[in-house]
Amino acid sequence: MQRIRISYNKGIELQYTGNLDMHKVWERIFRRACLPLAYSQGFHPQPKLQQAAPLPLGFTSKAEILDVWLDSDESIEEISKKIVSTAQPGITVREVKNIPLLSEPLPNLVTASEYLITCDEDLEPALIQNSIQEFLAKTGIERERRGKPYDLRPLVQSLTVESAHPLTLKMLLSSLPGATGRPEEVLEELKVDPFTVDIDRTLLVLNQL
Repeated sequence: MQRIRISYNKGIELQYTGNLDMHKVWERIFRRACLPLAYSQGFHPQPKLQQAAPLPLGFTSKAEILDVWLDSDESIEEISKKIVSTAQPGITVREVKNIPLLSEPLPNLVTASEYLITCDEDLEPALIQNSIQEFLAKTGIERERRGKPYDLRPLVQSLTVESAHPLTLKMLLSSLPGATGRPEEVLEELKVDPFTVDIDRTLLVLNQL
């Protein structure tokens, strides 16, 4: 058995494909590549696939990471070649590498996510810059998620205007169990409608244990 880690981009062709369906997408890729997936034990065995962090529906990404367990002894070079050749539109494989079987679960390693947000042309960069300064100056920003209150401010590690034309924001948000920053919630605090922007995840920060 091998455990491999795949780094890939998720493009606009799949931006409205949810996380559970992405598992199905990858299962089909491995079937087409004739790479046998390892399965979990128990009454309902499932393919052993593990995504680093859920990507919200409608987002694209240049930073997706997937761990897969294979019942195969092929070289990583041959496995990589097969995956790249059978990946469907919307998936661009950047790297395939071996990972020790008993490594820490991939989701446990994620500490932060970076996003690049391209805004509507009608927004004034100066106004957004002022909103960002006011946001960062606050010591706390109380919000509610699923009926539970939480403080958004400490979840925002950085927030900047990356470009004025087109207006582009960059934010680095904590991504920890029970304390995950969401870009759409930051945008709401900046008085920017999340449905009028394009959001691309550009980096997943992993704790290298």
